[in-house]
Amino acid sequence: MFDVGFFELLLIAVVALLVIGPERLPRVARTAGLWIGRGRRMLSSVKADIEKELKAEELKRVLEEQAKSSGVHEILDDTRSALNDVKQETESVVKTAEQAARDETAVSEPVAKAEKIDAK
Repeated sequence: MFDVGFFELLLIAVVALLVIGPERLPRVARTAGLWIGRGRRMLSSVKADIEKELKAEELKRVLEEQAKSSGVHEILDDTRSALNDVKQETESVVKTAEQAARDETAVSEPVAKAEKIDAK
């Protein structure tokens, strides 16, 4: 911001010494230092508050974007329902195959007994 070098500070000190006087200069310098310190602390406090607000706004924006997009829960629910459909279909096919195997066994047993009787 300001480019104040050594010579500028020396000029300010000499002018202050001439205007204020040597008796009051230390008290004025101390008071000015206190005010400058308070100003810097206030400035850093305001800066920290602004940064906190900016981070909070960024977090709110990210959360809103995530809420708008397809969430992980929806994907999980869709996957679970698809897996349940596949499971039900697989169980149906297994039951059908077991039933067919039972029916084939029931039909083939009398035929096998008849063949044994004919062979005797």
